Amino acid sequence: MKIADIELGARPVMLAPMEDVTDPSFRLICREMGAAMVYTEFVSAEALVRDISSTVRKLHIDERERPVAIQIYGREPEAMVEAARIVERAQPDIIDINFGCPVKKVASKGAGAGMLRDIPKLLRITRDVVNAVNLPVTVKTRLGWDCENKIITDLGPRLQDCGIKALTVHGRTRSQMYTGQADWTLIKALKDDPRMEIPVIGNGDITTPEEARDAFDRFGVDGVMIGRASFGAPWIFHDVRQMLDTGSYTPLTLDEKFALLQRQIRESVERIDEYRGILHIRRHLASSPLFKGIPNFRDTRIRMLRADTLEELDTILSEARGRVAESLAASGDN
Repeated sequence: MKIADIELGARPVMLAPMEDVTDPSFRLICREMGAAMVYTEFVSAEALVRDISSTVRKLHIDERERPVAIQIYGREPEAMVEAARIVERAQPDIIDINFGCPVKKVASKGAGAGMLRDIPKLLRITRDVVNAVNLPVTVKTRLGWDCENKIITDLGPRLQDCGIKALTVHGRTRSQMYTGQADWTLIKALKDDPRMEIPVIGNGDITTPEEARDAFDRFGVDGVMIGRASFGAPWIFHDVRQMLDTGSYTPLTLDEKFALLQRQIRESVERIDEYRGILHIRRHLASSPLFKGIPNFRDTRIRMLRADTLEELDTILSEARGRVAESLAASGDN
């Protein structure tokens, strides 16, 4: 699969843009694990134009993580165009437009998935951004605003006509947020539309290597994007890549998985500082699927979420590793 002239290989799997998750360290780890392309946290166009330092920092790219897309969101065409030009100077491989974020603070202001209530404006922003930059522009969106307005099969070709080079679709409406199940049938219908010439990437509820394989086999998408399932588990890209390439996979060892979590802690502290780095990373650790189903883990998880020093978090993580090992031994797994 290619986006413009960027070769991503057969059946590529991408890391979705996620606020407070897809920082440079996490993106690089996911690339090393097998993600074909990674996306930054979404970036506010208005904040970029106003030169807000915390937003500008999100444009930092490590050369080792390429190909990488910087995603922007906003509701005003002029700000989106100016933000795209600022992003272009950071030299990502792709500029992605967020028309899919469902959270209230974004969508209620008319940005993100809120743009699905104003299609003429959505198309104008897309067209204006495409025309303003030389980099490939892509879009990530949802099926529609609500279940009565699932418009993606009509919207997809119109976005393509605006000049985008790929379209990612999350299989839910904005009103669904993240509830219920993602509906991939409309993603397939879009992909099967003979008018669609650009890659169609599916997103939503891909949590296992088998589900990724089935997404390609059943729905015919060009690529798959994984978001929440990577949270505290960047090794999912290792497992998915092996499954797609060989038909099976060998999970990383427990030591290897904990080494990746410890690396995230270390690099978060190095990138920011000890206190803020710990605040940033501790909820990633607490949400790791490694700890799912561990008996009486609640108190340990609470301590993990309250840790505010590197020494304290290391101690808790070491204890958690022992608990996981005991649970696996008791179940006969390894």
